[in-house]
Amino acid sequence: MVDNTRTGAGAPRTAPEGPWLVRRERRPEAASSLYCFTHAGGSPGEYVRWSDDLPDVQVWAMQLPGRASRRAEPAFTRMRPLVDALLDKVVFEEPFAFFGHSLGGLVAYEVARALRERGREQPERLFLSSSPPPPLVHGEAPLHQLSGAELLPALERRFGALPEPVRANPALLEIVLAYYRADIEVFETYDHLPGEPLDRPITAFAGTEEADTLHIEGWKAHTSAAFDLGFLPGGHFYLRAERQELLRRVGEAMPGAESPRGQR
Repeated sequence: MVDNTRTGAGAPRTAPEGPWLVRRERRPEAASSLYCFTHAGGSPGEYVRWSDDLPDVQVWAMQLPGRASRRAEPAFTRMRPLVDALLDKVVFEEPFAFFGHSLGGLVAYEVARALRERGREQPERLFLSSSPPPPLVHGEAPLHQLSGAELLPALERRFGALPEPVRANPALLEIVLAYYRADIEVFETYDHLPGEPLDRPITAFAGTEEADTLHIEGWKAHTSAAFDLGFLPGGHFYLRAERQELLRRVGEAMPGAESPRGQR
């Protein structure tokens, strides 16, 4: 569930454009840019490594306050302040698309809506992965209100076990749980405000094991443009084992791709 930011050669680094974005190499010749929004508790390192599979794309990942190089900054716990702060600092290089996994899908969607509200250029396409479409129905007790001793087992019941190196290191575990608590509070307090659907295509992905519970097809109601739905083998983190196939599909649908096609 957690991808620790690496150091050394090839590690993600803060881009000159500001602390909100990390990348690997700069690709001025890239046909388009893909901005990735991480899942709850996630690290941008997992997503910037996608540049290995997307050679014609400039891959960026969002680095939120309160973690890694931005640990000294307070983490956001509400959606709208997070979106507003991000748009105040980040300029997206055109043409571009968004990819968001789980919580990141909701953040990507709200950033696209806010870009429209501000009259700024919107993404050419949204790739929303294992992300529940709004409005959300929260049927369980809020995780972010649990004590420290209760939070870890509750997270692992819902999302799967944390990596053993994290569980075995109390200091690291405390840091990781703080990431999760803040992100889950964003998710659990998210209140979708109805509005006009986006006029940009949405491609939704999910793992086959969550197809019956995620209802990801509900994203179709949030666009007046094309909607594509694809399932890949696995559960909530199908994108790790199925990375190559996922990114093949993403690459084909990116703006500027030679032979884009919808996902089926």
